Amino acid sequence: MASLSSDFQLVNQETVKETTTEVIKTESNKKIIFQRFMRHKPAVIGLTVFILMVLVALLAPVMTQFDPNLITADFEAKPDATYWLGTDAIGRDVFSRLIYGSRVSLFVGVASVAIYTVIGTTFGLIAGFFGGRIDDVIMRVTEIIQSFPSFMVILVLVSIIGPGVWTITLVLGLLNWVPLCRIVRGNVMAIKSSDYIQAAISVGFATPHILFKEILPNVLSSIFVNATFGIASAILTESSLSFLGMGIQPPTASWGNMLSQAQSLTVLSSQPWLWIPAGMMIVIAVLSINFIGDGLRDAFDGTTN
Repeated sequence: MASLSSDFQLVNQETVKETTTEVIKTESNKKIIFQRFMRHKPAVIGLTVFILMVLVALLAPVMTQFDPNLITADFEAKPDATYWLGTDAIGRDVFSRLIYGSRVSLFVGVASVAIYTVIGTTFGLIAGFFGGRIDDVIMRVTEIIQSFPSFMVILVLVSIIGPGVWTITLVLGLLNWVPLCRIVRGNVMAIKSSDYIQAAISVGFATPHILFKEILPNVLSSIFVNATFGIASAILTESSLSFLGMGIQPPTASWGNMLSQAQSLTVLSSQPWLWIPAGMMIVIAVLSINFIGDGLRDAFDGTTN
């Protein structure tokens, strides 16, 4: 009995040591990732700009004196002390619509990416871990989805269902998970042959535990980088749809449908305040998010297990 007790204590001590070492290693990796990211100046600038844009979107009622849908008697007014960016053809304050439009564009970008990240990560984990017929089925589905031009499919679905914030968000989220699924699958196939995964399988850990506790933390870097670039892509897609009249519908403001006014030659040449601010916001948002993605990619390089 004394021998069994001492053996148990030794095993327990080894487990504690391994756990402590793993925690220290994880904390060290986090510190290295943070330091590398902070040394990436464009990424830091991009993160700062993106945070400011989010704050502006959240504080829109405080930052604007006009309702974005309020129709005033000042039609196509030039920028002045009252209307900082002038008014549009029906007298709505362009600055207010620009600020409130950031809410829509950022929401579509973040929410659609959140949806496809969950779907792509889940299917990628399952395909990479189980392999065989399950992997074949998931990969054939991804190939079918990728065989169609994505933007045309989005246009068709939006036209059938009806344009709107939630429609665009769901369509983008349900169609854009394929690249992430393939990335996660490839990482999982490389990781599952590792000694610690084989040990977890032999000990008898449940499959969900192995997938989400052991494997998922080691593919988070790829997921974060892909999701970051995905937000920028979703904002561009929403803006393109809204510009074509298939996205966010007036009177709801978005950067894309504000740009649609630039289809008029008169607006393009003599009323730049109606379209340049919205175009600049799209450019700034996409650039800042892409800089963040570049910074995350560089920060994670060489720090994953």
